[in-house]
Amino acid sequence: MISFITGLKLFLNFRLLPIGLTYKYSFFFLIWTSISIAYVFQNPDYFILAGTFGYQINIWLNGLLGYIGTGLLLLFSIVSFLIIAYNLSFKWYKRKISETPLEKESTEIIEEKENVNSKNTFINIAEKEDENKEEEPIELELDIKKEEIKEVKKQTLEIIKEEIPLDDKKEKIEFTIEKAEESEKPEEITAEKIVSEFGPFDPKLDLPKFKLPTVDLLDNYESKSVGVQKEELETNKNKIVETLSNYSIQIDKIKATIGPTVTLYEIIPAAGVRISKIKNLEDDIALSLSALGIRIIAPIPGKGTIGIEVPNQRPEIVPMKAILTSDKFLNNNFELPIGLGKTIANESFVTDLTKMPHLLVAGATGQGKSVGLNAILTSLLFKKHPSQLKFVLIDPKRVELTLFNKIERHYLAKLPDVENAIITDTKQVVRTLNSLCIEMDTRLDLMHDARVRNIKEYNEKFIARKLNPNEGHRFLPYIVLVVDEFADLIIMAGREVETPITRLAQLARAIGIHLIIATQRPSVNIITGTIKANFPARMAFRVISKIDSRTILDTGGADQLIGRGDMLLSTGSDLIRLQCAFVDIHEVEKVTEYIGEQRGYDNAFYLPEFNEDNGEEAKAIDSSEKDELFEEAARIIVSHQQGSTSLLQRKLKLGYNRAGRIVDQLEAAGVIGAFEGSKAREVKIPDLESLERFLKNINQ
Repeated sequence: MISFITGLKLFLNFRLLPIGLTYKYSFFFLIWTSISIAYVFQNPDYFILAGTFGYQINIWLNGLLGYIGTGLLLLFSIVSFLIIAYNLSFKWYKRKISETPLEKESTEIIEEKENVNSKNTFINIAEKEDENKEEEPIELELDIKKEEIKEVKKQTLEIIKEEIPLDDKKEKIEFTIEKAEESEKPEEITAEKIVSEFGPFDPKLDLPKFKLPTVDLLDNYESKSVGVQKEELETNKNKIVETLSNYSIQIDKIKATIGPTVTLYEIIPAAGVRISKIKNLEDDIALSLSALGIRIIAPIPGKGTIGIEVPNQRPEIVPMKAILTSDKFLNNNFELPIGLGKTIANESFVTDLTKMPHLLVAGATGQGKSVGLNAILTSLLFKKHPSQLKFVLIDPKRVELTLFNKIERHYLAKLPDVENAIITDTKQVVRTLNSLCIEMDTRLDLMHDARVRNIKEYNEKFIARKLNPNEGHRFLPYIVLVVDEFADLIIMAGREVETPITRLAQLARAIGIHLIIATQRPSVNIITGTIKANFPARMAFRVISKIDSRTILDTGGADQLIGRGDMLLSTGSDLIRLQCAFVDIHEVEKVTEYIGEQRGYDNAFYLPEFNEDNGEEAKAIDSSEKDELFEEAARIIVSHQQGSTSLLQRKLKLGYNRAGRIVDQLEAAGVIGAFEGSKAREVKIPDLESLERFLKNINQ
């Protein structure tokens, strides 16, 4: 049959039945009939009636569902097919069983009245055909009957409406519920789309082949000495015990911990011995040991013991290579890891500059201060890509940081109009510090717009392409400001240097600008209270007097160090003694040459332009030659009450030079006040309404 219908369609283009439906229904009934016949005739002798297919499927269904389950499945499938194929409905059956006696009576009344109506209509037609009968009485009578029928029908319908259950009404109403999905933010959708197509932003793509320095560039400095001998330890222990016993101080236990340059002797005094009594014997113990730099820690925090640090007779050098190859340096998640040296327990000490977040370094001449700075810079060069880190190097002495000139196009930052990236001139130092303040303000504005709290969150959001570069957003590298001799700057410039340094120390930690300030004169007029308050991390090499030690560390101890890299690191409440890692000048030179020989950027990282004479030049600008964005810029400045060049850059999508010229014109017109160093410019117009009147007057 199927072949016949198909042949008619193909050869004669005659459709006896719909081919699609015919195939669907035929295949269903073939399968269902075969299985049903096998189900009815369970005897294997009759399997030929159902065919092999039906017989085997029936056996499988019986094993899976059982005899009754198979029957129910066949019944359910045929009923479902009929309902779907022929759109069967069972509402008539529901109406029959739910019909009440009142509904039946109402139905009969309606039917009877309708019959009467049809009869009257027939009579009316018949009588109209009869010309001998009177028409008016008959029409009147029919009208009366019609009115009676309408009234009865109306009453009946009202009764039915009152008696019919509400469920029957609700069944006739189609009710659908749609839940609106939460729409994502457009910028997030765009960011996800861009990331899926191009991947996350990679700041290293500008220098994709750049390779970090390798430790092969550094020396081992293997010590020729055999270290601390057991005889030396035993001798020092006996002298300590003898000296204390001379003052009637008994010891219950003593323990020695050998470090690279200092050995720590931990003692537990007998009960009833006052700690202050042992502390006062510092000079007597040093005399008995014939050693320089005895330091007593009474008590050692967290241990409940008293520590006596005694210098070794043959100190060892801590090579920078040993620190950079240590597990603590290689396997850490620090943002700016710096390897400083080894502790008394001979363990490598690595910390994060971002957690400090600024570092104050002090020490007398020749005690290891410059080596410490080189160790910090070398640590960062071995860990960070040029796109992630920039240095601002200030060297008034002109000799200490000159080796880093070779990495200018990779790691250094400077003003656009300055030739030498290593800043030595005091005037350029002031300009650079104020430029860093402008960069800080710009970054703070960017983070405010991005709704993040620190540079790490901002860069993660930028890498995920959730920040639009057309709105001024960009990847922000860390900036580390290093000042090799702070005292010289204070003497030459004083307040002009201290003010921006203080402002940077207070606000710049969150936006990735970190300060390392070194001086060989840690006096109170150089390291003021304001500076110390914003530099919680202090690194002290040996100083001359206890006063200098208290100035830098707020406690004594730095005057008792033995020099040659022996230092104390204060990170708030902790005071740690370290032997600074040694990196020689020729090692630094090899590292900088290795970096400098590789392809770098076209120029150094340019800081924002800064001209300390901006205020005087602005007054000479003719307001009639104002920029075409002058009025729009004025509205932005007044609405935000912030006279900032970086604000105009972001809002108007301008370069720094043009935004600076507009700021000068706004000052000349009297919209904002004069430049006041690191302070924000004063906005002289309070609201937009006053600004519109002001603009109207100057345009006349």
